[in-house]
Parts: sequence; structure tokens; C-alpha cells
Amino acid sequence: MRFTVAIDGPAASGKGTIGRAVAAHFGFAHLDTGLLYRAVGAKAGPEGDPVAAARDLVPEDLHRDDLRSAGAGQAASRVAAIPEVRAALVAFQRSFARREGGAVLDGRDIGTVICPDAEVKLYVIASDGVRARRRWLELSAKGDPITEDEVLADLKARDRRDAEREAAPMRPAKDAVVLDTTEMTIEVAVARALAEVEAKLA
Repeated sequence: MRFTVAIDGPAASGKGTIGRAVAAHFGFAHLDTGLLYRAVGAKAGPEGDPVAAARDLVPEDLHRDDLRSAGAGQAASRVAAIPEVRAALVAFQRSFARREGGAVLDGRDIGTVICPDAEVKLYVIASDGVRARRRWLELSAKGDPITEDEVLADLKARDRRDAEREAAPMRPAKDAVVLDTTEMTIEVAVARALAEVEAKLA
């Protein structure tokens, strides 16, 4: 069976947590596509060639210890705006999406560009303040000294860059189901997502 769940939305909206939960529930493979761009940004570094890094990306690059840092997030947003980088990673993502056994991909352009024919499309959002709080708690738990105000500024900058870029701007697909997790518990958000998938599988 080939079945694709596309989950998009801004950083710290909950899409990654929802994506992992959906994949685990149905036994689907899961790909956090943001890690691809974080890995490219980290591999290229501030002075390197991100296009070459994207073309040379290997699975091992997705397991670097520094990919969840705030700096890696900013680097990902910068390299994701480069059309040649996105083109280099499209084939990998599309192949993953149509693998046998089902797949869940979360990112920013899955439902609009990578998998426009996905069986289920979700667009996960939350207020800026809630997202900043979530990401700050996550980073603080890992010992990152960043402040909550700095996280909020970082998220807003990334959102603006991702929404305004010419190559695959972040926006919901016309047929995506929008989940606003601002006041939802993760259990409720996951249950809503599971229900959408169940309905399509039925």
C-alpha cells in the first residue's frame, strides 16, 4: 500500500510531534523534512556551498548532534530559500513519500510542492507566543542558553523568510485541513490527525 500523509506548518506548531505519532500509530515511515535542510545548512557551514551539500547529502548527515539547535534552524531557513537546494532534495522526498507501506512527511511545502497528491494534508499552526514557549522549553532542556524573547524573534524571522521566499513559500494547500494547536493538548491534536487519516483509509 502506498499512502502519503503531508503535514506542513511553521516551526514549533506541533507538526513534528503529530507526524511521529501518526506514523507510529499506522506503522508508516516518517520523515522530518526540516532535518534535510538543517543537515544541508550544517554541512555547508557559513562559508560552504549549500547546493553541493544538498547534492552530496547522505542519510548519516541526518544524525548530527547539532541539527536541533537554534543556529541550525536559521541555517535551514536560509538554504531552503535556494531553488537549487530544494530541487536537489525533491526526488529524495518524493521517493520516500511513495514508498510501500505508507509514509508521513512533515515540513513546509509537502502538501503544496513535494506531494500535491497526498491522500491526507494537514496544516498545523499555533500562536507565536505558544510556539516560542514550546521551542524555548525544548532548547532549554538541552542546555541552550537562548532566551524566550530570542526564540520568539527567531521564529518570526524564519516564518517571514519561509512565507516570502519565491521557491515553494510556506502556505497551506487549498485542500489541507488546518489544525490550530494553540489551545490543544498534544493528545487532542494527535487524535484529530488520526481521525483524518482513518477517514481517508476507510
